[in-house]
Amino acid sequence: MPDGKICYVELPATDVEVSAEFYSKTFGWESRTRGDGSRAFDDTTGAVSGAWVLGRPAAREAGILVYIMVDSIEASLNKVTACGGRVETPFTPLGDGGDAFATFSDPAGNLLGLYQEPRR
Repeated sequence: MPDGKICYVELPATDVEVSAEFYSKTFGWESRTRGDGSRAFDDTTGAVSGAWVLGRPAAREAGILVYIMVDSIEASLNKVTACGGRVETPFTPLGDGGDAFATFSDPAGNLLGLYQEPRR
């Protein structure tokens, strides 16, 4: 692994099963039960993992803001709302280059972003 790479994220949850299902259905993340019994996840690249944690307040405002790369923001926002999340910032182009972003809240209320690279 490269020195300095972000590799692990803890996401506050009010119901771990609801959060695990949301991220699985919306982004295709794999969830698993660790040896200590907690639910963990791996993103679709296998490069970032993490866990859902109880007893922490949701990150409802942008402080540090994590963005998830997607092929289509519009399709992802449809999945977000279908799976119990809420759109906060709709599809927003970034200049003329074709890249764009959006933000959403997950079922626990965490604010995250979506990023779409320019189509090639």
